Amino acid sequence: MLSKKKTIECIEAMGELFPQAECELIHRNAFELLISVMLSAQTTDISVNKITPNLFERYPTPEDFVKAPVEDIMDRIKTIGLYRNKSKFIKACCLKLVEDFNGQVPHTRKELESLAGIGRKSANVVLSVSFGIPAIAVDTHVERVSKRLGICSAQASVREVEEVLMKKLPPEMWSVAHHRLIFFGRYQCTARNHDHSICLDLLGIK
Repeated sequence: MLSKKKTIECIEAMGELFPQAECELIHRNAFELLISVMLSAQTTDISVNKITPNLFERYPTPEDFVKAPVEDIMDRIKTIGLYRNKSKFIKACCLKLVEDFNGQVPHTRKELESLAGIGRKSANVVLSVSFGIPAIAVDTHVERVSKRLGICSAQASVREVEEVLMKKLPPEMWSVAHHRLIFFGRYQCTARNHDHSICLDLLGIK
């Protein structure tokens, strides 16, 4: 497996390849990011970005979602996968925000994970992007690239991938590493069959 030094060098090389690597979910505040992250499960950021402008124009606050009929939310997000369940999660999440957090998005992992539809990965995205708290959200791209490059074991669980990355990278690199790994997996080292030797060469891995 790659050493700490080599892992850091890989992340830095990814930064040179994708200097624009950042969250691609369009949002204006922590609440919009929270809902967008929830919507992005098993679908693309592009698909989410197509529906959120209209959604947030109609329902800009948690209170607005709480008042909304779940059928109306479904109708506004029906172009993405699992929209029925996601509509129910949004309602339940927003109710919790209103009742327990005064309508504000909390900024601890424990509190975020107490919200319906928000797991560790989604909580890490919100912590990192909205609150600047170092975190690594392991999605399918981060997991695949980390295993393919030998940063972690091919048998590692999602949580183990996160823990290995946190051990091999300094905290100040966690958030940017998350985005760089995503961009590298999304636009270079894709899930489709390709000449992986090119990926290794780009990162200076022998």
